[in-house]
Amino acid sequence: MRTSEKGILLIKSFEGLSLVSYPDPGTGADPWTIGYGTTRGIGPGMSITNEQAERMLMNDIARFEPELDRLAKVPLSQNQWDALMSFTYNLGAANLGSSTLLKRLNAGDYAGAAEQFPRWNKAGGQVLAGLTKRRAAERQMFLGAA
Repeated sequence: MRTSEKGILLIKSFEGLSLVSYPDPGTGADPWTIGYGTTRGIGPGMSITNEQAERMLMNDIARFEPELDRLAKVPLSQNQWDALMSFTYNLGAANLGSSTLLKRLNAGDYAGAAEQFPRWNKAGGQVLAGLTKRRAAERQMFLGAA
C-alpha cells in the first residue's frame, strides 16, 4: 500500500515546513530537523528550498512504507494506513514495532489499536499540545472519520 495525498497532507499539517534546520523541540539538541520533519543527515545551519523539502518528505515516506508494510500483519484501509504512516513518520518504525497499538492491531483489535494513539503525546516526558492534537487526528483518520 502507498500513502495517499490525504495522508501526506496530514503529515505536512503537523510537521510544518522549515527551510532552515532546527534542534529537536523536546530537547533543544539532536535530532536536528528540516523541511517537513526530515532528520537523517541534518545538522545546524542547514537550509533548503521548497522543492528539496518536498523531495525529502517523499523520500522519508518511501523509506517508512516498507517498514509499515512489514509491521502490519492485518488488512488496512487507506485511512488506517495513512494514520499509521503519520504515526510512524513522527515516531519511527521502532516505536510502532514495540507498541501496544501494533500488538492490538495485529490481533485484529482495530478499535483497541485506535485507543492507543492518544498515549503517544509526550516528548521529553512532557505532554505536548501539538502531539495531543496530532494523535487525535491520526486516531480520527484511523477510524475512518477524517
